[in-house]
Amino acid sequence: MSNKLGCKWFSSLASIFSVMTIGTVSGLTAPAKATETVVVRKGFLESSIAVTDLRSLAETGKVPERLQSYANLLSSEQRNQIYGALKAKIPLNVVGLSNLLNTRIGTAILADLTTVIPRRDGAGVEALRSALVLGANAPEGLSVLSFIENYPGSRVVVDLDRAFAVLGNLNSGFWQTQRFMAAIAPQLAASKPALNLPFDPTQPGPNSVRVLKLDLNDTARNRRIPLDVYWSRASSADKPTIVFSHGLGSVRTDLRYLAEHLASHGYVVAALEHPGSNETNTNAAIAGKSRLIAPQEFLDRPKDISFVLDELAKLNQTHDNLQGKIAIDRSMIIGYSFGGATALSVAGAELQLNPLRKRCQADLITLSLGEGIQCAASGLSEERYQLRDPRIKRAIAMNPTTSLLFGETGLSAIQIPTLIVASSADKTTPALVEQIAGFHKLTSPKWLVGFVGGTHLSVKDPSTTLDQVSRPSTVITGDEVVGDRAVSIRDYIKAISLAMAAQMTAEADKYALFLTPEYAHFVSTNEIPVRLVTKIPPEANAVMQSFIHQNK
Repeated sequence: MSNKLGCKWFSSLASIFSVMTIGTVSGLTAPAKATETVVVRKGFLESSIAVTDLRSLAETGKVPERLQSYANLLSSEQRNQIYGALKAKIPLNVVGLSNLLNTRIGTAILADLTTVIPRRDGAGVEALRSALVLGANAPEGLSVLSFIENYPGSRVVVDLDRAFAVLGNLNSGFWQTQRFMAAIAPQLAASKPALNLPFDPTQPGPNSVRVLKLDLNDTARNRRIPLDVYWSRASSADKPTIVFSHGLGSVRTDLRYLAEHLASHGYVVAALEHPGSNETNTNAAIAGKSRLIAPQEFLDRPKDISFVLDELAKLNQTHDNLQGKIAIDRSMIIGYSFGGATALSVAGAELQLNPLRKRCQADLITLSLGEGIQCAASGLSEERYQLRDPRIKRAIAMNPTTSLLFGETGLSAIQIPTLIVASSADKTTPALVEQIAGFHKLTSPKWLVGFVGGTHLSVKDPSTTLDQVSRPSTVITGDEVVGDRAVSIRDYIKAISLAMAAQMTAEADKYALFLTPEYAHFVSTNEIPVRLVTKIPPEANAVMQSFIHQNK
């Protein structure tokens, strides 16, 4: 991924709004007259710019003569930032955007933005809300110009210094990760080891995979849980059962390629759907019919895993094809993104919410999407929750959210072998903040896998990432490495998952090689280097601790 510091300030804010939809819609009407002037403040200087000149700049890429004096006040990087912001057009669901902006979180973000676009009449929040929603209704989608033209009043005032300060703080965890990667880059340049592999763990097993589709109902919690069970004739209780937990707003086929791979090697794989945080729920939230994520979902998701294990135990007793083949008491959990946090919870990590509540009361605009999701847990009533299921004996958490949910010591409560996957170019759950910084808190045995250049969606089934090509690049989203570009990532995930599961079988030694740093380095490509460590190297740890200290 190319790291563009000039990524669009305004479109980045729009991206935050579009993915955190929740609440109710208020009626808005177009301003009687379009804004004609932008008043730019920089320090003690104040200048007026005609909107027509900004439109000319956006359309031609050339600075109009009347703007040359203003352009000379800015660095080349700042000029590129402004030009990029003017060009960006973000297609948004208008109802969803309206819903967000009328919630406590949306209002808090707008209040932060009033420091960038100040008003003397105290109506800054309402003016911003109106301009954002009406601007998003423009034919080309939300843009800086459509926002300005729908801003109430004949002019809009922009504090340029404050705007650049906000830009610098947007998704700070992502930029910290990039600096961390740059600092440890020399360690990534070592030559590949020569390995003589006994077999290729990325290849499918010899068994034809079958899928049993179930619609389960947890009557005690009034939750209907769709479940796909992948299995083959070679499935055996000698091998652990593997349960998948998907990400926020997604579906149980998130990792279908991985489920099919593991099942072809004789494992029973159960991929469930969490009804309070799946795609259906998110679509309802966008339409204003539900909350994007209720606080209770942080408790219900781990309970969904335990419920599914209970149901699988029944299948093991009664199902014609699966009877006696499901090893419930030796299960492994694989979770992705929000599902990664779910996996860590059932593995034994303790939710510790007091630090989260303090962090989420301020600077909402600077949070990554992963941090914003975790903030929803602040609505839970208790300080601590322990949701471990003792039947889970191993865990893989891919791109998990961990920075706020588990406090200072919650991750140290995990007492089972755990593997964490991180991607250096992940904008949603930045690697340094969400995965690397907390890795030292886990007890051994543990592994940290890093995909250098991988992104948040790289590990997903390619059928679920087809829409990424047209996504705009912002500080918060876009630039995803998916599809054919992520084949090497998915192949390594197949190998490492198979090796982790095999450690609970008689074939443990046969697969141990694939859990080593040497194998990770061996399968690296020029585009996506892969590294595996069991502890943070001293030189990298010094850089990491410096970043952590700066953010306390």
